[in-house]
Amino acid sequence: MANKTQFIEETKHSCDDSCSESGAVLTKPETIPSCSCCSPEGSPTDADMNHEGHIDEEAAAVEDHCDCSHTAAPAIAQSDIIVNNFTIAGLDCGDCAIKLEKGLGKQKGIIDVKVNFATAKMKVTYNHTMIQTAEIAKAVSSFGYKASLINDINKQSQFHKSVFTVSGLDCGDCANKLEKHLSTLTGVHTANVNFAAAKLTVEHTTTDSAIMQAVAQVGYKAEINTQSIQHTKIQAEWWTNPKTQSTVFSGIILAVSMILDWLGIGDTIIVPLYVLAAIVGGYNTAKSGFYSLRSLTFDMNFLMTVAVIGAFAIEEWGEGATVAFLFSFGNTLQTYTMDKTRQSIRALMELAPAEALVLRNGLEQKLPVEEIVISDIIIVKPGERIAMDGIVKNGASAVNQATITGESLPVEKTIGDGVYAGTVNEHGALEIEVTKIAADSTLAKIMHLVEEAQSQKAPSQQFVDQFAKYYTPAVLVIAAGIMVVPWLLFSQPFAPWFYKGLVLLVISCPCALVISTPVSIVSAIGNSSRNGVLIKGGAYLEQMGSIQAIAFDKTGTLTHGHPRVTDIISLNSNEQDVLTTAASIEKWSEHPLAVAIVEKSSGLALKPIINFKALVGRGAQADIDNQTVFIGNPRLFEELGLNLSQYEKQITDLQQQGKTLMLVGTQNTLYGMIAVADTLRENSKDALMKLREAGIKHIAMLTGDNRQVAGSIAKELNIDTLYSELLPQDKVATINELLNKYNNVAMVGDGVNDAPAMAASTIGVAMGVAGSDTALETADIALMSDDLGKLAYVIKLSNKTLSIIKQNISFSIIIKIIFVILTFTGMANLWLAVFADTGSSILVTLNGMRLMRKIN
Repeated sequence: MANKTQFIEETKHSCDDSCSESGAVLTKPETIPSCSCCSPEGSPTDADMNHEGHIDEEAAAVEDHCDCSHTAAPAIAQSDIIVNNFTIAGLDCGDCAIKLEKGLGKQKGIIDVKVNFATAKMKVTYNHTMIQTAEIAKAVSSFGYKASLINDINKQSQFHKSVFTVSGLDCGDCANKLEKHLSTLTGVHTANVNFAAAKLTVEHTTTDSAIMQAVAQVGYKAEINTQSIQHTKIQAEWWTNPKTQSTVFSGIILAVSMILDWLGIGDTIIVPLYVLAAIVGGYNTAKSGFYSLRSLTFDMNFLMTVAVIGAFAIEEWGEGATVAFLFSFGNTLQTYTMDKTRQSIRALMELAPAEALVLRNGLEQKLPVEEIVISDIIIVKPGERIAMDGIVKNGASAVNQATITGESLPVEKTIGDGVYAGTVNEHGALEIEVTKIAADSTLAKIMHLVEEAQSQKAPSQQFVDQFAKYYTPAVLVIAAGIMVVPWLLFSQPFAPWFYKGLVLLVISCPCALVISTPVSIVSAIGNSSRNGVLIKGGAYLEQMGSIQAIAFDKTGTLTHGHPRVTDIISLNSNEQDVLTTAASIEKWSEHPLAVAIVEKSSGLALKPIINFKALVGRGAQADIDNQTVFIGNPRLFEELGLNLSQYEKQITDLQQQGKTLMLVGTQNTLYGMIAVADTLRENSKDALMKLREAGIKHIAMLTGDNRQVAGSIAKELNIDTLYSELLPQDKVATINELLNKYNNVAMVGDGVNDAPAMAASTIGVAMGVAGSDTALETADIALMSDDLGKLAYVIKLSNKTLSIIKQNISFSIIIKIIFVILTFTGMANLWLAVFADTGSSILVTLNGMRLMRKIN
């Protein structure tokens, strides 16, 4: 879990990390021999030192004797030695980390390698004149892992980063093949395809047009992803797509061919028509298949091309043309359905207006959001969407924040309140001071997090990818065997077995299997984002369904986080007079309890006072109507000589409920009592009840408050276990204790202060994080509003997602098994195999799309 590791890493500080992770060039010593295990006079090598000359003790721990049979190599200039850090994806075994470390150490130009299995990071010291960063990443890939550069001071000058939107990308396996194909191009450093978001990110030294051309060669279309594109429709109407048009024309030609064939027209006319139908429908497939062959990444396009050519070779003209058409038709439908699953991201992109009405120098002018800067004043009229994050400077209105927080009802906004880009101003004009540029708005961060989350591979997807990695080559070998073994060894006729091999080739592509998990994850995360819940990745979505226990922070999570007046008890006066008198005095105090009393008196006419005086640790006093009035704890009135024995039961009852009690009166008379407490959120009790219904076995509360105060809250909520008077490190220890007992534990807090406990838990959930950048980054799951009821929704969504993923995987594998059996029995033909393959891909996509709907 990247964010947990990141949090733990950030709490440490070592010279090694701060120096080497900057990618800095080493400055000591002057020269270094080519052997990485020793150096002249036993001095530490450059690999042992960072750019400030500090020795890395781990790297410097060399053996006393060196058995290397080498001769001294020419000195290497200090400017040639670079240290860079990489993240390693797929590193799931400690032994594998050691093997990777040793294997890379043998590469020419690499001086030292340190692989940290726990953090999946690798530090490499190397001579950049002998080996480049891209070559190191390529060497890592040869071991079966993927290396991503954390940072490199030279990268800015070497590589340009471009982001493209790719259309026509309808298969997760095809996305992987496109990524591999681009990675082999000259001038491309790294290529990353986010299939869920249809986005391609390339670091390169070549031109953007060259990359777009390379993408086009494989059969897709790439467009530069700029800010302006985000505010326009990314894709034209489906019928204007050239691939769709070629599919339609191919279908028409095929239909005409079949009718003529049925009428008994001779082969002279029919065969060319079948060939033409195959060319029109299969041109894009064949082109992609050619580049697949050239890069030795055999995908479905290559298999289909072989199948069509093979069918023509044995004079199965009608089947060859039908295969080409059906595959093209299936791709068109699959592209359409996959685009539907990506609408959650595109819908977010369309929410924020491209321009806003800005008040500058007394003049109103429409400006693109990119030109609006912090402290600008934007004017938002009734019914308009707010274009930027900011604070209301003038006006009042209700704002619909459903796009950010998932709240169903509009929220009243007045001067001083924060508003978010993409939300709707219901009524009343607002003048808003911009607090964040467009690229840093809460909506922009949500868009980025959703895209990143959808590209994260869940455990089930990692399993499927690993399965497909071995499955496809195995079936290719079996298909080749079926084609030639009966003919060579058993003198069987070649054509029938060749045909069976072609059928097996077609059915062998794991498109439906590969797409079964990501389409479900994309739909589920899109659903949650629309409901005000950000899930950072498929792994967290899957894990949430296996949570057995949930630990809640109390203050600000189960409660509002600030004191409120709960009881007003009149003794020798009426309730309103008690509150008015107390508020008149407390108006001059900044104590949290005083603020709660003043808030409660809103709308009441306060009394004039003189001679206000704060009584530290006890309360306050002031003169009202020519007499001194006190407000404070019972100890204050006892010190004044007032007998409280007759009120002892009332005082004790309120205190046992965890409430703070303040008395109001003079030295001789008690007017009344006011009880203040941090109150429960309105939906806390209902939310915990729904969690139990969702299958949570144990609910705990973690708080720094005293046992008495926390106990009253725990009792009211029916909490299973209460842990009180905890320091941050105690909360971490408590989470570890719960983990030992329940295996999977979620920690719910209100942001950064609970980060250590959230990092220690299986899943960290932050609530009420709208507008809070740090909390958004800290949690695995973020509730944009303060609605704890969303937790049960996430658990249900997780369970539903896992159920659909299992359905998709099972369905995909069963279809494959059935068609393998049918192939051997001679009951399957080419066009039926294509129909089954593309049909199963479409069905698993549609099944996954069910997660876009409301989860009850």
